[in-house]
Amino acid sequence: MRDIHQKYVTETYDENGILKDFSVQCPDDYNFAYNVVDDIAAAEPDRQAMIWVNPEGEEHIFTFGDMKYWSDKTANFLAQNGISYGDRVLVILRRHYQFWFVALALDKLGAIIVPATFMLKEHDLDYRINSAGVTALICTNVGEIAQVVDNALELCPTLTTRILVNGAGGGCTPAAEIAELKAQAPKTAVDHNRSGDAPATESAESSFDVYTAKGSVLSGAQGILATRVKREGWLDFNAGVRAASADFTPLATKAKDAMIMYFSSGTSGNPKMVLHDSLYSLGHLGTAKHWLNVKGDDGLHFTIADTGWGKAVWGKLYGQWLMETSVMTYDFDRFIGEEICEIIERYKVTSLCCPPTMYRLIMQGKVDDYDLSSLEYSCTAGEALNPDLFDSWRERTGLHLTEGFGQTETTVTVANLVGMAPKPGSMGRPVPLYVTKILDEDGNETPSGQTGEICIAYDAQNPPPGIMLEYYRDPAKTAEAIYDGWYHTGDTAWRDEDGYFWYVGRNDDVIKSSGYRISPFEIESVLLLHPAVSECAVTGVPDPLRGKAVKATVVLASGFDGTGAAGEKLTKEIQTFMKKETAPYKYPRIIDYVSELPKTVNGKVRRAVIRSADEEKTTTAEADKRHAPEEFGG
Repeated sequence: MRDIHQKYVTETYDENGILKDFSVQCPDDYNFAYNVVDDIAAAEPDRQAMIWVNPEGEEHIFTFGDMKYWSDKTANFLAQNGISYGDRVLVILRRHYQFWFVALALDKLGAIIVPATFMLKEHDLDYRINSAGVTALICTNVGEIAQVVDNALELCPTLTTRILVNGAGGGCTPAAEIAELKAQAPKTAVDHNRSGDAPATESAESSFDVYTAKGSVLSGAQGILATRVKREGWLDFNAGVRAASADFTPLATKAKDAMIMYFSSGTSGNPKMVLHDSLYSLGHLGTAKHWLNVKGDDGLHFTIADTGWGKAVWGKLYGQWLMETSVMTYDFDRFIGEEICEIIERYKVTSLCCPPTMYRLIMQGKVDDYDLSSLEYSCTAGEALNPDLFDSWRERTGLHLTEGFGQTETTVTVANLVGMAPKPGSMGRPVPLYVTKILDEDGNETPSGQTGEICIAYDAQNPPPGIMLEYYRDPAKTAEAIYDGWYHTGDTAWRDEDGYFWYVGRNDDVIKSSGYRISPFEIESVLLLHPAVSECAVTGVPDPLRGKAVKATVVLASGFDGTGAAGEKLTKEIQTFMKKETAPYKYPRIIDYVSELPKTVNGKVRRAVIRSADEEKTTTAEADKRHAPEEFGG
């Protein structure tokens, strides 16, 4: 390990070894793909970059030499098909290894990658493609998303190039077929694709049907991009990249060129287009080194995130590879805790990051059947961490769950940094790469204990590394977020006497009831202490007396009944419990029992979906009342 990240940072530590000062220096011509990945490939081509597996049984171990080889070929293929500097390219690739080839290739071309989830519908694609001026789309054939793209095509005149990837299952293969694939798997170790191996050739295809092949037959060097796909109007990514030259001539790019753009959904209005330059990758050194605690030699980091969401590049690309650390990627469709435990045990994962919901599901499964002793560090983000989960994870693994906070617009900005003693439920303290404060409505820093908005100092002429450049093509939204020298996150928190931040919620998540400001996360943490509650989400619902009433949407633990008289009795029991554990005005006046909570593909609860459904019910009920006959109270 050469510690190449030291070229770009200055760091100092206090007497306890905790990060004290942290700054980034970025050359004008910095490019992540060239200056990090290709640099490592030239010096240490055999250094492991990623272990990739899927439920079907396919496995690949990629080195940095491999990543340079395949990204160069991908760049040539994309350039041959008209993709060039400044183009916005929508990329929907689930957790397929092709995502990494594409991300690096677009960086080398100076094009802008726009990652997106496979859960989009026609109106979502219409908005994204037209608002961003997307000219090309690279998409998986797994699931229905390619058909959704075709359905929306006539509404998207800027989209001229469609490229399809055969994802070889992506974990969506029926369970019975997966079991059969695994039964057919060879008992000997697979031939991993390490640098120095002969590059994969087309002759490898003769041993299987290239359109239907899945599983271990695709493992190793000869299986990379060996599958094929046919769809009218689409180019075949795997075939095109295989056929492309590996001799790529580097292009001149600038560090302040736009590099990546995400669509970030709010609670109202269309998603905002969050634009970042190449300094975003360097900002993630704080994420990887000082929060996730990744280690270059003998380290294997596992962030569980779909590539359509920002958390994927937080934990599976930029900071990790700047630290010369290998990442673990599992190309699954449905989260199953036992499968994650098996991955950790089999590949000796050393550090893990996923939302609290996923940790909770792991703990509710057969976690004791697996050896998790390889884990040295564990982090969480995306939602509030309740103390009960913090304690149970520590009892099982001996590890603290260390929280962090950031947004699509940022890297990690508040965290329990390496060496800090975490306080269960606290996000930690500000990362010293940024000046982060909690401000009141007048722009003054709040005293300890008082809730305000998390804000980050922002110089529009020289934006902090890792903080967005703007909301693309939306100066009004940009001005709402960046003004008076601050980036206003829209998230609220309070600070304790030790400088630790405690999350309250999004400005729109905070429940304002009878004059009180109530944090949904605080109530959820207490609810999860009740034995009947497996998962929960707390929201506010319209109430004529209080403005908003507290509502809990609950998934019950096994053995509890939420229907009929039993459900009414259980609701009273939970409410009584809550009144004893929290201030009386915080208890949920409404409890709704459901089989599952709406979540993102990464397991984050979508409270906005619950709020939207409740608001629709309220609107419908009011309309029905207005039009009801007199005997029904009209």
